[in-house]
Amino acid sequence: MSAWDIKPQGVQGQLQVTGTHAGDLEKALTALVTTMSEAATAAGAAVPGTEAAAPLQGPVPVGAAPLSQPTLGPVASALSQYLSVRQSDLKSMAERIQAAVLGAAKATNEYMAGDLDAAKHAQDAARAVRLDLLKDAPGGRK
Repeated sequence: MSAWDIKPQGVQGQLQVTGTHAGDLEKALTALVTTMSEAATAAGAAVPGTEAAAPLQGPVPVGAAPLSQPTLGPVASALSQYLSVRQSDLKSMAERIQAAVLGAAKATNEYMAGDLDAAKHAQDAARAVRLDLLKDAPGGRK
């Protein structure tokens, strides 16, 4: 049987490092979305002068202010489509990191529980040995 050489303190340290890097990744992704949003706004529209909010067409409830939305240019539209397509990839990255960290922690905990269980069985087996039976064994006490 092969032996395991898992050091729980080492695993815990690596999980903390991974958690720190995951936090850094989250900050970077948030900055990416913010920067792309600012770039889309700064890019303007295809037709000069249409950057201002244009009224939406359609019925408006009585007493409500008219709705408006900014007109998007081709750069803003492309950046928006890029983020829409990448959103599932970014979410998947976060989920994989979380699953890996939780899986490693659970596996280490199970290893420790199994190690403690094996030690308990060894201690129980050692207690079960009757010393009086060992006196007749070769090299035993007389």
